[in-house]
Amino acid sequence: MRLAIMQPYFFPYIGYFQLIAAVDQFIVYDNIKYTKKGWINRNRLLQNGKDEMFSLPLKSASDYLNVCERELAVDFNRTKLLNQIKSAYQRAPYFAQTYPLIEQIVKYEDANLFRYLHHSIVQTCAHLGIKTEIKISSDIPIDHGLKNQDKVLALCATVGARTYVNAIGGMELYAKDTFLGNGIELKFIRSKPFEYAQFDNEFVPWLSIIDVMMFNSIAAIQTCISTNYELI
Repeated sequence: MRLAIMQPYFFPYIGYFQLIAAVDQFIVYDNIKYTKKGWINRNRLLQNGKDEMFSLPLKSASDYLNVCERELAVDFNRTKLLNQIKSAYQRAPYFAQTYPLIEQIVKYEDANLFRYLHHSIVQTCAHLGIKTEIKISSDIPIDHGLKNQDKVLALCATVGARTYVNAIGGMELYAKDTFLGNGIELKFIRSKPFEYAQFDNEFVPWLSIIDVMMFNSIAAIQTCISTNYELI
């Protein structure tokens, strides 16, 4: 069984969904520290030919809280965020196909950051036809005080994974020999470039999956997700 584990992100880039689709089971970390300047609650879209940040505002809280302990800001204006996305993409060829999904995700009423993000990931996977089983890390019975590689190995052992697939950015974090010593093959996924027309602009790569869905058919996206990467 192939396993991948990642923290949740808000409308992440296509490589995140390639990782989910490349495995049999995907675990989303909820009991992991929220990082301020990461991509957990923000991403980039195309606005007037350039990349522009969009984000989920959060309640002020301790920097030491986990993602599952953070809350969306009380004054989070969902309509404002939807208008930002609509103004950027309402002329895109697949706007009519994509916007109802975006609207349903953004309007989701749960104020808990993790549950809001988890819902967005599950709904996007369903829209794209990704059938990988998605689990939540705190539901897996391991010692959740473990850190980094030790926690990954414990999760692999508990769910019966024989192959662990990680994003390419984590190559320096994990040792293939250590995984093999635990009976687990370690692989890394590297996305290949996926270029497409963004109106008449110069292409801006690796934007949110929103951008990909606005400019590509579901069939084209599914082909990219299933084939446009390599495992090393």
